Amino acid sequence: MTVWILFISLILVFLALDLGVFNKTPHIISSKEAGKWTAIWVFLSFAFSGVIYLLYQNELISNPTKIKPAVASIKFITGYLIELSLSVDNIFIIAVIFASFKIPQKYQHRVLFWGILGAIVFRGLMIFFGVILINKVSWMTYVFGAFLLFTAAKMLFTKEDADFHPKDSFVYKILGKIIPITAHSHKEHFFLKENGKNHATPLFVALIVIEVMDMLFALDSVPAILAITSDPFIVFSSNIFAILGLRSMYFFLANMLAKFSYLEYSLIAILTFVGLKMLIPHEWIEIPEWVSLAFIALSLLIGIVVSLQKNKNVEEHKSARDEE
Repeated sequence: MTVWILFISLILVFLALDLGVFNKTPHIISSKEAGKWTAIWVFLSFAFSGVIYLLYQNELISNPTKIKPAVASIKFITGYLIELSLSVDNIFIIAVIFASFKIPQKYQHRVLFWGILGAIVFRGLMIFFGVILINKVSWMTYVFGAFLLFTAAKMLFTKEDADFHPKDSFVYKILGKIIPITAHSHKEHFFLKENGKNHATPLFVALIVIEVMDMLFALDSVPAILAITSDPFIVFSSNIFAILGLRSMYFFLANMLAKFSYLEYSLIAILTFVGLKMLIPHEWIEIPEWVSLAFIALSLLIGIVVSLQKNKNVEEHKSARDEE
């Protein structure tokens, strides 16, 4: 319990420093600044795998699944990469939401900050109940596995994200019945008083829509990481590090998502792999942890390389046509 308290306290300190020191004054986050913070969060995440090793080696945390320290570290990195890769689709949806509600770039970080606080709480609850289901109901593993395969197939054969319109969403309509919504914004404020009544500004509406969309994405990501391990601390910590790095990754990738068009196929491959991993009984095939990590890392690498190569070929072809 002490480790859990220290970890959550550390996360709260990070968030306090983020909003109270590094981003105290709203500003437009450049690609250079976002790239720097993305690198910092990736470094901290991989460095935390060493902390995981020490915690399990010295038995400083409960180890219900009786995993060895080295395996715990690999499971953490694997889970982190899964969550990070699945965040790519989330980034696209966030970009659509911000564009729909015309959120100024200098205030987008504030919306994401509070959105991440809500995501941490909701993911924590999902992980808590997910671990209980996995441990108490033996066949729940097959349900999660089948759901991941369904999600992979849905991503492969449908393109719903391109047709997403936040203002037509169920969330927006319900929110409008609860509190009046104004089209005006006042700096970074979530509420604005008009005609003596409080109105939700576009910032608050965007925040709520992002929160709900994150809940929907968590339905995929939490079962995916539970395919790697049911150890609650590893599942929670890898999720949190991926969520904390999501903001900087959004500002770094938001304007470049079109360049990584083949990365979606990497996500489909990853979801298919972890889905099958949950469906195949361990008595039949025991997949080593390093194989899972290698497959996920290789899938992401191939998706990135193929996407960049495709864009390079398109640009060269365009340049050749312009010269003619």
